[in-house]
Amino acid sequence: MIEPSLRGDRGQTLPLYIWLTAILLFAAFAFFAFAQAASARNGAQSAADAAALAAAQDARDELMTGLQGAIGHDDNWLSWLNGSRFQGAGVAAAAERLADANRATLRGGPDREDVNGFPGYHVTIETRYTVGSSIIPGTENRHATAEATAVIQPRCTFGSNADPKKPVQLDCGGDLIDINPGDFNSDDLPDASVLFSVHLAE
Repeated sequence: MIEPSLRGDRGQTLPLYIWLTAILLFAAFAFFAFAQAASARNGAQSAADAAALAAAQDARDELMTGLQGAIGHDDNWLSWLNGSRFQGAGVAAAAERLADANRATLRGGPDREDVNGFPGYHVTIETRYTVGSSIIPGTENRHATAEATAVIQPRCTFGSNADPKKPVQLDCGGDLIDINPGDFNSDDLPDASVLFSVHLAE
């Protein structure tokens, strides 16, 4: 009498086991799909950040070149230190180069925009790779997109009575830089990062 009952219990348990296994497999595939999507989004954001920073850094290099040429020749050379006197001639190429290095394509920008009064560049990118095949239909053809803005922030201040024709002391975040327009050499300027910081907008 006991053996038929045990066989009956086994027969009832098997469908339940199959059903639970199917649910667990579906959950695992769904988790994998979401992990794929998150990975693609993270990759896209990294590419956008890199492209925006490249654009802003290229503009900073242009600022440094302009400042070097202005000191001793332009009575308004101090205005270069506010970070806005650049044309951004090479920013597009710089942004495209970094986007490409991160397997992405520049879809928008770099566009000039102000962030809290500071100049910056905004970009939009699209990954060249897709999210990948998953249980969610269409992901095999879906590319990730992301946006980022990088800001150029001046770090130097000087006295309100500073005369651009005379020696000027710059306070760049605690670093004191002495500039004599009458006896200036490009080596008198510190690294660009001392005069202007470049960072992603929050």
